Amino acid sequence: MLLLKRETSPVWSVVNRLYRTEKTVYGHRPWKQQDESTYKVNQETVQKQSSEANLVRLINAYRQHGHKKSKIDPLKLLSPKATPELDPQLYSLDINKSHDISGIIKTDKTSATTDQVRDILEDVYCNHIGAEFEYLPSIEEREWFASKMESLPSQTLSSVQKIKIAKEMIKSQMVDKFFANKFTTVKRYSGEGAESLIAFVQQLFDQSAKNGLEHVVVCQAHRGRNNLLTCLLNYPPVIMFQKMKGQRIFPEGVKGMEDVLSHLHTSVDLEYQDRKLHVMLLPNPSHLESVNAVAIGKTRGRMQTLKQGDYSSSDDQRSAGNPGNKVRSAGNHGNKVLCVQIHGDAAFAAQGIVCETFALANAPHFSVGGSLHLIVNNQLGFTTEAERGRSSIYASCLAKMNAVPVIHVNGDHTEDVIKVCDLAVDYQQTFRKDIIVDLLCYRRWGHNELDDPSFTQPIMYNTIQNKANIPDVYANKLLEEGVWTQEELNEVSSNWNKFMTDNLKMFDSYKPKANHLEGCWSGFRQARDSITTWDTGVDPELLKYIGAKSVEVPSDMEVHPTLAKNHIQRRVDRLVEGNGLDWATCEALAVGSLLYQGSNVRISGQDVGRGTFSHRHFMLVDQQTDGITVPLNHIHDKQSAFLEVANSILSEEAVLGFEYGMSIEDPKNLILWEAQFGDFFNGAQIIIDTFISSGESKWLIHSGLVMLLPNGMDGAGPEHSSCRIERFLQMCDSKEDQVDGDDVNMNIVYPTTAAQYFHLLRRQIVRDYRRPLIIASPKVLLRLPAASSTLSDMAPGTTFLPVIGDKSVQQPGDIKRVILCSGKHFYTLQKECETLTLKDTAIVRLESLCPFPAEELRQELNKYSNASEFVWSQEEHRNMGSWSFVHPRLRTLLGLQVRYAGREVSPTPAVGVGQLHQQEARHIITQTFNN
Repeated sequence: MLLLKRETSPVWSVVNRLYRTEKTVYGHRPWKQQDESTYKVNQETVQKQSSEANLVRLINAYRQHGHKKSKIDPLKLLSPKATPELDPQLYSLDINKSHDISGIIKTDKTSATTDQVRDILEDVYCNHIGAEFEYLPSIEEREWFASKMESLPSQTLSSVQKIKIAKEMIKSQMVDKFFANKFTTVKRYSGEGAESLIAFVQQLFDQSAKNGLEHVVVCQAHRGRNNLLTCLLNYPPVIMFQKMKGQRIFPEGVKGMEDVLSHLHTSVDLEYQDRKLHVMLLPNPSHLESVNAVAIGKTRGRMQTLKQGDYSSSDDQRSAGNPGNKVRSAGNHGNKVLCVQIHGDAAFAAQGIVCETFALANAPHFSVGGSLHLIVNNQLGFTTEAERGRSSIYASCLAKMNAVPVIHVNGDHTEDVIKVCDLAVDYQQTFRKDIIVDLLCYRRWGHNELDDPSFTQPIMYNTIQNKANIPDVYANKLLEEGVWTQEELNEVSSNWNKFMTDNLKMFDSYKPKANHLEGCWSGFRQARDSITTWDTGVDPELLKYIGAKSVEVPSDMEVHPTLAKNHIQRRVDRLVEGNGLDWATCEALAVGSLLYQGSNVRISGQDVGRGTFSHRHFMLVDQQTDGITVPLNHIHDKQSAFLEVANSILSEEAVLGFEYGMSIEDPKNLILWEAQFGDFFNGAQIIIDTFISSGESKWLIHSGLVMLLPNGMDGAGPEHSSCRIERFLQMCDSKEDQVDGDDVNMNIVYPTTAAQYFHLLRRQIVRDYRRPLIIASPKVLLRLPAASSTLSDMAPGTTFLPVIGDKSVQQPGDIKRVILCSGKHFYTLQKECETLTLKDTAIVRLESLCPFPAEELRQELNKYSNASEFVWSQEEHRNMGSWSFVHPRLRTLLGLQVRYAGREVSPTPAVGVGQLHQQEARHIITQTFNN
């Protein structure tokens, strides 16, 4: 049947991508180049197809259009689509003519009439399975898929398989019935109407283990989630009962606000095919599909932990599998870890993060070797019908942007669901690409069990109310086939009901357990309610060595002359002098020292390799070959930790979600995400709200993710000025009337020197707990000499300073006015103070905003016992910046009456007129220094 044979294992053109160089860069192993000479045309098949050209056209028509006729709607409410392309007369075919079909279509017949061929094709492509794959990029891939599809009708399930499927679906049904009877007012988002989901996932786990996979990362929305947890993931129902009864499920002494029943998660070792399979079901917020990016980030993180795929030390370039003989080696992507994304139909078709996450699928430094997607298609949103919930024919059509094949299957036909699962797993493992299974089913109840869907979908729900349950139908089918007996069926129901009842009885005696600090998180703890200080300094001689290595390039590499002079040579000179170390140098010293000490570092975002402001240059490009080198990955010969420089796609939400997923894998890795400009984070607000700021409190999932947000009112206009620091301060749980401890949910800082930045990055790894770090990072300060640092500022015994006093003050008793500020605004104020030669004014910098440094600030202010005026000065508008955050804390914690100096309220962060910007800037200075 195949037009093409393959003698080696080339990679499909869709993923045949180079990272501007054929050499491996840490975190990206180039795919093998496709060699056209390895393809040989099967001349016999070509001749046969030429002689049956019209029949081949009909076959191809079914492969392309057959899904339009398929019987995939279990409710039978979808109107059949006209498919004139499937009429043999369109291809001048006589329905009674006999054809030699061997090698043309996958069947046990060697000859058939046109009418018989049509019956074969109808059974394959227009029955309870429909497939879209004719847009796949290579002919070999298309022929492979067609061959697999055309062999499905002849496949049968063993009695053992059938019984296993029936048992799991009955258990799922029993879970829903038990919850409904015992907790009548709880919204449980049941799996009723989609019980074949459980059969699919069970088969998926079984096939994953059979293929040698060891880890499966799963993300799933609320529908059927509790069924999956209880039936397949060994999650104790007693914990759900405690949640349903309004009890805490976190143990005593563990801090957190917890989350609702439908967002529970787990990490568990299962056994399939006599092998251990570790499954991680990630927690999900109610913002549907936002967890997708987190899931692929977590998957990628696990690959890094296993040193597999892009992180393998194998000399082999990665490659896809060979059909029928999957290649499995350390260098191959996705050999040990699989990402499974379970979606809802309405959200999949409409949420923007779905598109963004698909855009990451084949991107260097983001690929996970293909995810397996399952759409649990209720054919309905909350109350919105499919025809109003999307513009496309299917919920899955968005995935065609990546030429992802889609298999639609009728959820009432469980054995077809199993066959489709096997095909999907086989495709993903063979080609290491995404694939979608669209499981058409229905919701037996409304969006939740307390909702009446007949208000808006009377016809649909009249049909549903008259349908028998899927598990009952399938169980009865097996009874009729004699596969099992009524007694065996009753025993399954009885045993599972007893299991649920026993768990309910355990309610009062069960003691919750926390397992959030196990495995690679062992030795870490939740943050204390007091402030701790960490020595983050490094020996200056080691820093000199690392700094020199950060700009060392191969002798045969031609570096851009500007970089050779202004970046490489200047850094070396300043390291020798030990002073004048700018922001990028101190960043390189922090990253390099962490690598030297064994922690991997990853920096991601748009243009991060060079840096938006052309300051960083973590990666250098050969001017003759476009070859890339990352000098910090060559610090010494026995280096075990490396820097991954991930220039990302032009996305915020998916990329930040991905990096959060990376950050929750291993606390010893430092993960940084940099916005191109600070305010661009707002494209990822959902990730910040639902994961970064609250993940530990809701789910006991820890993250040390660093967000770098370039900030500064430099006249760049409304969208390139402020990083909206006020929004992060609003999200933090700092207290206005109590002194903060380390246990605030996020650290929010606005450092003013390069050394402060150095200490912040190192502190993320050195301390024994993890917190997200939000840095209002600089633009102007990147090259400002006054913001540079010395090696002694980073020597052993030094640390991040949450408050920096005025070093120019000689006589503290002479100070009458104290100006409080944060960030780069300090240098503007300092310059004005020097210009006016003021001796009665001190400027104090708040480098840390959250936790609010009340005690450190008190100690600094105590020096100025004669001060009578206190001013908070900021660049931002009054309704923005830090004013609304610091004002009540200065008043309640320090007893200060503070005057405001800054821009007045505004609907935008900055003005778009240059002259007005200059007038505003001058007015702030006047306000600050005049009573």
